[in-house]
This record gives sequence, structure tokens and C-alpha cells, in this order.
Amino acid sequence: MAGNKSYTIVEYFGGDDGYRCGYCKNEKGNFSNGMWSHTMTVQDYQDLIDRGWRRSGKYVYKPTLKKTCCPQYTIRCHAPKFQPSKSHKKVLKKMSKFISQGELPIGREDEEPMDSVWSEAGPREPTKACQSDVTCADITDIHQEVPKCPPVVEVQEELGDSSASSSESSRKDPVYLPKPGKGADPNRPPCRKAKDLRKERRLQKDQIRQHADVPNPNPTRSNQPKSLEDFIRESLGDDASHQLEVRLVRSNPPSPQFKASFDASYQVYKLYQMAIHKDPPHKPSESQFRRFLCDSPLEAESSPDGPEVGYGSFHQQYWLDGRIVAVGVIDILPTCVSSVYLYYHPDFASLSLGSYSALREIAFTRQLQKQSPKLSYYYLGFYIHSCPKMRYKGQYRPADLLCPETYAWVPIERCVTRLDNSHYARLNQDPDAGDALALKDVGRVLVLYRRTVMPYAAYSRKRKGPSDEATVQQYAGLVGQDCAERILLFRS
Repeated sequence: MAGNKSYTIVEYFGGDDGYRCGYCKNEKGNFSNGMWSHTMTVQDYQDLIDRGWRRSGKYVYKPTLKKTCCPQYTIRCHAPKFQPSKSHKKVLKKMSKFISQGELPIGREDEEPMDSVWSEAGPREPTKACQSDVTCADITDIHQEVPKCPPVVEVQEELGDSSASSSESSRKDPVYLPKPGKGADPNRPPCRKAKDLRKERRLQKDQIRQHADVPNPNPTRSNQPKSLEDFIRESLGDDASHQLEVRLVRSNPPSPQFKASFDASYQVYKLYQMAIHKDPPHKPSESQFRRFLCDSPLEAESSPDGPEVGYGSFHQQYWLDGRIVAVGVIDILPTCVSSVYLYYHPDFASLSLGSYSALREIAFTRQLQKQSPKLSYYYLGFYIHSCPKMRYKGQYRPADLLCPETYAWVPIERCVTRLDNSHYARLNQDPDAGDALALKDVGRVLVLYRRTVMPYAAYSRKRKGPSDEATVQQYAGLVGQDCAERILLFRS
């Protein structure tokens, strides 16, 4: 099995005895199954999150929904069809007012980040034997040299024409609309009539609507609802008091831009954890920050039909007047942008940065979808209906929840009544539907044993001692037959 293919390598831990729930504060009410991923392809992770898994650093876990106190359902938004709600518009207008006028709103919004309990999930360390085997030169021939991602690892969110220049200057300048000329400066374009400027702005808005899949049957009238991109652009005016810039930097492997901004990013994280989550000063350590928000098992990959920035793990940094004020940790996968975590400077908590960053990430997903049509979903992590604070994720519509039994996506409108009646619910209403990728043959599960790749049927004949078939069956049932036949499960 050598030569020209990349493999995911995991070490399965199984279930745990229960740990503290970050939502209802039950000390032993949160249950999950987990595994350590030494390396993982983006397609394998896409398939895993479509079966309810989620990563925290290199630890990948799946909540046990029937057992856990606050069931967590994977939620996604269909980004191209998204239209901001009244509350979303309020957040965008609040940011626009701050950028243009320079005054922070009074008070702090009472909102949660995309996920706030990532550091409390079960065991997270691989065995030393597995680490030794994975790094041993004898098995490196099962790995494929992954194509290098494009050298441009710091990009701007281009909310207009996706064919914008990739020159160094265009990557560093904030995303503003072109400025009209101001006077007779020979380095600037000449002054223009207000009538011409209004006509140009109207044409730009028409183009934005077309990019956002919002039809405008009458281009001479602005009678269509504003798109998400319209609202975002309004906050980036020419005469603004502040300059907001969004940079995408690859975190794994760390790009030069990521390394250069690491210390500033960590300081924002530390302040956030102490102010928002009440961590003591010693707890948000640099090692913890690296481990959970910088380390990732995802390989950096690119594809001819994929987005220009490639796939993998990134930090989306929000720079205000030249300093980092917020960071969204995201994964770019074959069919989605997956939100991992958000942290921000507590001085800007009144700007509702949790909601604002989600809206910017939806806009970013729409931008990538223009380059890669199948990349059309924005995953918000988990939706916890039993926790009212976390229901806000369901406001990013159209939204689907993942059925925990059939792994089919169900519109959230069809799920609410069932979740009102029971914390746990089978969301797929078809009584005959089942798991299409359910385990059928444990013997075909792929195993890494003594630096050799083999199916479980061969491994079980070689292995001495008590049978571990029940553990392998549990693992394969959770990841699904297809993933079990691709992912290498470490066994000692």
C-alpha cells in the first residue's frame, strides 16, 4: 500500500466516564468518544464531521448524544442562500457605525463564542508507542507528498470580484472600495462628477448582488434586499475613523505571517480567556494555545477545482488600525468552511464579535464557493437546543441539523418541535431510513500494526492476547465503513 496516497492515522480512545459540561455545568454529564489524529486528510475530516465528529487541536471527538446531558447536533448553513436576519443586520450596522464614527457601543453583548467547551473534552494524549510508529521511517512510504499549497497564504476577503489581483500590494491593503480622485494630484485620478460616481456605485451594487446569487431584475432601481456583502462593504467607507482588515493565514503548517503575528494573537487569546471565561492568569498558557488552537492534524492540500488558498487549517485575523482584535480559527474543507473557535480582545466585546465573525465567515464561504462550487456550506460546530444561549446558531438560515442515527441532513425547522419535546431526538422523520455507511465488515477495517498496514482480519490473526474486536467494531461503527477502510487505526 505504498507510494502515491496520503493516509489518516488515528489512535482510538473509546468512550469516557463523563466530564464537566460547559453548558449546564453538570460535573459528570458530558460523554463522548474520542481519538488522537496524528495526521488527517481534509476529505477524511469532511466525512467525519458529516458523521458528528469535531476536532479540538489534534483530538477528534464525537459526543454520545443519547447519553450526554446537553446533546450537541452538528449544524451547517447553506451559505449561498443566506440572507441576514434583523438581528444580524443590527450587528453589521453596529460595526459599521463603530468603523465610521469611532465610538464603541456602551455595554457588552451577552453571547457565547462558536464553541466554549473545547478544552474540557476527555483524554487527549496519544501513547508513546503510537508516536514512535507514526514517526518511524519504515512507514513513511505509505504517505504521499502532498502538493504544496499556493505560496500566497495571507489573503484578503474580496467581497466583490473574485478575480482581484494577487499582487503583494493587494494582499496587504484593507478591503475598501476604490477611492475617487481628490484634486489635481498627478498621482491620483481626476475629479469626477457626482452623477458619474452615483452611477458607478449603482453598477457595483448590481455586481455584488449577482455574485451573491441575489437576482436584481431591474438594475436601475435599488429595491432589492441588501445582501450580506452590501452590509459589510458599507462598514468599509472611504472616510472611516477606523480601518478594519481581515487576513487569512495558514496555521498548519505555520506560514511566515502566522509566525510573525503569533505573540500578538496569543495575547488576545489570553485576555479573552481571563475576561470572558474567567480563567486564572496561569491557565491560558502558550502551550495550551498552541495545542488546541494552532496544532491541527489536517494536511495542507490543494486541488485544481478547489479554492485558491487551498485546504487545511487557518486563522482568520481581524486587524483594527494595525493590531489584532479578534481571531477566528477555521478549517477549509472540500465542501465547507468549518468554524473551530473564536477569541477576541475583551475591550471590543460590545461589538458582538461572535456574531460578526460568523457573518464574515459566511461571506468568506461564499467567496470560496465562486472558486469551488461544491464548497457551499458553513459549519457552525454544534447546536445545543437544551442550552438557550446556544440556540442562536439556528438563526443562520437556511440551516440543517445532522440526524444522529441516519446521518442525513434535516432542515432545522423540522427539528425544533422534536427537540422541544426531548433533549435527544432522531431528526430524520423517515422511519425506514438507516445509516447508509453503517459497519458491514469489521475485517476490512484498515489497521496500522507494527509499522505495517493491513486489514483487521489479517491483524486479528497475528495479534496475541485478548481480542480487541469489540473496540474496533465500536470505532468503525462511529466513523462509518468507508472511513474505516481508508483511515489507519493504530493498534499495539
